[in-house]
Amino acid sequence: MHFRRIKDLREDNDKTQKEVAKYLNMHRSVYCRYESGEREIPTWAVLKLAELYHTSTDYILGRTDQP
Repeated sequence: MHFRRIKDLREDNDKTQKEVAKYLNMHRSVYCRYESGEREIPTWAVLKLAELYHTSTDYILGRTDQP
């Protein structure tokens, strides 16, 4: 599931939810809901996260296991 991937990517890159939320220009509570799966991640956020973590959007979305 993609929300698990964004949490794993964040932790693997030693970032806090607050840091990632700031990068995405949103409140930490909104980002937290993306990680927990409570809210769907908008396309623009997936694209920015892929840039931040130097990975593909397919990896974030769970379409491939190759980061």
